[in-house]
Amino acid sequence: MAKKSKVNQNNRGGIIQSNKSSFATLYRLADLITITLIFFLVLTFRDIPIQESLLLPLLVSIVSFNIIAEGLDLYRSWRTQSTTVLLKSALMCWSISSIFLLLCVYFFPNLVTFDDRTLWLYLLAVSPAILLWRMGFREVLFFQRKRGHNSRSAAIIGATPGGYNLAMQIIDNGQLGINLYGLFDDRTPSRLPHEFQNQIAGNIADVIEAAREGKIDYIYVAMPMSAEARIMDILNQCSDTTCNVYIIPNFFIYNLLNARWQSVGSVQTLSVFDTPFQGANNVIKRIEDIVIGSMILALISIPMLFIAIGVKVTSKGPIIFKQFRYGLDGKKIMVYKFRSMTTQDNGPSVKQATKGDARITPFGGFLRRTSLDELPQFINVLQGRMSIVGPRPHAVAHNEQYRKLIEGYMLRHKVKPGITGWAQVNGFRGETETVNKMVKRVEYDLDYIHRWSVWLDIKIIIATVFKGFLDKNAY
Repeated sequence: MAKKSKVNQNNRGGIIQSNKSSFATLYRLADLITITLIFFLVLTFRDIPIQESLLLPLLVSIVSFNIIAEGLDLYRSWRTQSTTVLLKSALMCWSISSIFLLLCVYFFPNLVTFDDRTLWLYLLAVSPAILLWRMGFREVLFFQRKRGHNSRSAAIIGATPGGYNLAMQIIDNGQLGINLYGLFDDRTPSRLPHEFQNQIAGNIADVIEAAREGKIDYIYVAMPMSAEARIMDILNQCSDTTCNVYIIPNFFIYNLLNARWQSVGSVQTLSVFDTPFQGANNVIKRIEDIVIGSMILALISIPMLFIAIGVKVTSKGPIIFKQFRYGLDGKKIMVYKFRSMTTQDNGPSVKQATKGDARITPFGGFLRRTSLDELPQFINVLQGRMSIVGPRPHAVAHNEQYRKLIEGYMLRHKVKPGITGWAQVNGFRGETETVNKMVKRVEYDLDYIHRWSVWLDIKIIIATVFKGFLDKNAY
């Protein structure tokens, strides 16, 4: 019983540990010092005496930046990511933190006792500072690794797509400080895929022998999940070496949607189909919708009034067309649009609008071509039913039709539907008269969920402004 209790205690942390940067603590400390140093430098530059009452905005910005950075996983390992992606993430964290501080100042004017010019100078000065020290630190790391310092030797077992992709990543990223010892497989050349036949450095026995001689630091096992017995045999042989051994599971056989590790007690599981909007990301997405949605709704309120008058005087019927559509998690939501047709289909059978559709009113045709009929959906955004950016919601009848025809169709409902989306700005807007067109739209929707970031949302919004309102496929 004592022995069993000890095993359970040792496993309490879970089977798989998250991949965190070894410099995470250093990064956090450097950000804290940078933000604080810039704050006091700005006060000194502006000849403002330092007092305790001035420290509150500094505290707000530091705490909010840390929370946002944790939510956006800024302090994870960036070894395999480009410097540009790292800098964008850091800048995004500070930008959101700055917006939060400005909102606090707006609602609580007594929070900041110095002038607005000093506040803006502080917010603007921190941005290049947190970017410059990251650039400098990464360049030092890259320089040291390329010169062979802190380098390691790695061998890959398994001539598989996963193993080959890993080999290419090691070769193409010298800053990782990993030297590829070779790709190894027991199969004869005739049994190997054509692209791997000239890439094999030896068999598995050669790897184990080299590892025993201390020539290899890392061994990556890239074999199919079905080869469980073979993998266990390789791991048993590797246990007679001092190498770090890693398994590359071929999860690529699944269409992973925002996959992440999750713990259930002491057992860790991999989510195959998941949403990116959990925890801090959900809060950030909602803030984005409220702030941008409120600004846009304020700008379009007068045009919406004239459009409403135009709908009313040009055809009989209500101004607003309400239709049930699937929202987050496939739950029905009521979506608003300016009425553009003489009919209001909202039942088990809904016919898509086609070119020259007799149901479309003349004024409604103009609204549909320019996407102005979608403007009332900004009200849906503020209600929390929709987002500004996300997969476009389809009528319930169309969802029931396409979920039977397209594999993974319902996965697009892992996030809130949007007024505009990644598919729409890439040309898949309007009528989907063929299943293939809907397949492409779904592919873009799932790609959006997989790649989501605030930067991607901004990119889609800008693209919508310049090319999304007018579209030859919208009628």
